[in-house]
Amino acid sequence: MALLTCENVAVGYENAAVVEGLNFAVERGDYLYIVGENGSGKSTLMKTVLGLIRPRRGRVVTGEGLKRTEIGYLPQQTFVQKDFPASVREIVLSGCLNRMGLRPFYSRREKELAARNMERLNLAALAGHCYRELSGGQQQRVLLARALCATRKLIMLDEPVTGLDPKVTTEMYELVAALNRDERLTVVMISHDIAAAVRYATHILHLGDGKYFFGPRAEYLSSAAGRIFTHGQGGKQ
Repeated sequence: MALLTCENVAVGYENAAVVEGLNFAVERGDYLYIVGENGSGKSTLMKTVLGLIRPRRGRVVTGEGLKRTEIGYLPQQTFVQKDFPASVREIVLSGCLNRMGLRPFYSRREKELAARNMERLNLAALAGHCYRELSGGQQQRVLLARALCATRKLIMLDEPVTGLDPKVTTEMYELVAALNRDERLTVVMISHDIAAAVRYATHILHLGDGKYFFGPRAEYLSSAAGRIFTHGQGGKQ
């Protein structure tokens, strides 16, 4: 069974559906990019998959024992979140909240997990630093470490490189790609960067004009939607 399946899902805003009849599956180890114009329903779909929003129609099914509370999530950052007055360690540890149940304190295992994720993302030296004093790239790595504390199987990222300079953007892309490649972590990422999608994705979901395309990267590049979008965004095949 697929790790995640959308069956005839419709998503939208207020009283209007943006896209309907979505049918696609994400398998273990996939790297899915969700692309499309602003307002096409990308973030709404991701929140629907996470269970934060109810689908207008259809259903989202998880497999391989995956619970929605076990999906790592890196949302778009708001200004308030960027100025959050907590330490790096505290924020990374908060990724373990769904593991705690009714316990009032983090366990030794959870603290060790947070420490490992800070180490793997080169954040150990910043553990005691205040989050709001970090650079944009460092903040995103902190949020990625927090998301990794929540999951062993699937991570979902909504525009994780927004506002980052080109060098840091590339570093972030390579970091996520390494997690997918070396640890078989399944990745679902929303992005406007079609060049990155063409480079890193195994599959692409394109939303737009009430329609959608889902399939392997090579099929997307040869599709009508793929040819138009990659040409318009300057993507390279």
